[in-house]
Amino acid sequence: MAEKEIALLKEQIARLDEKKFDLEAWKNRTEIFLERIFGKESPKLKMIQNLHYDYSSWSLRDTYAGGSAKDKDPVRIQAKEILEALITELESLGLPQEKKEQQKIRELLEDELTGKQVKEIDILLNSDEQEKIEKLSEILQNLPKENLAILISKLLTSQ
Repeated sequence: MAEKEIALLKEQIARLDEKKFDLEAWKNRTEIFLERIFGKESPKLKMIQNLHYDYSSWSLRDTYAGGSAKDKDPVRIQAKEILEALITELESLGLPQEKKEQQKIRELLEDELTGKQVKEIDILLNSDEQEKIEKLSEILQNLPKENLAILISKLLTSQ
């Protein structure tokens, strides 16, 4: 599913614990990954871009008074929470592009099939039927060859 993407995000979480942590360098690297995974306009990307340190003396004093700085660093904590949420999303829902492709295929099927055929396919896909592929292929075999040719052409040329 999204194993490579999840591995990249986990690597970025590990980088948050580096002794010589540089927020801007970390953000740049993370933004590259998130842009590729979720797109340039993703609010997830903007969340990382908005991470910054508050350099007011009170804020720094309260954050770093006693204990390890990285354990109490609010920016690192927030960054870790964001990436962990993104990992959970990818594990649960998969890659956003996969959803778009499935939606595109569904729309093309709805254009070429009757409402009854679409309902049959939906029921079949949502069932625990072991012979889904065979039954799905039966439904598609009953289509006129012209409709099947149009459907395949649209799938191949859709962007």
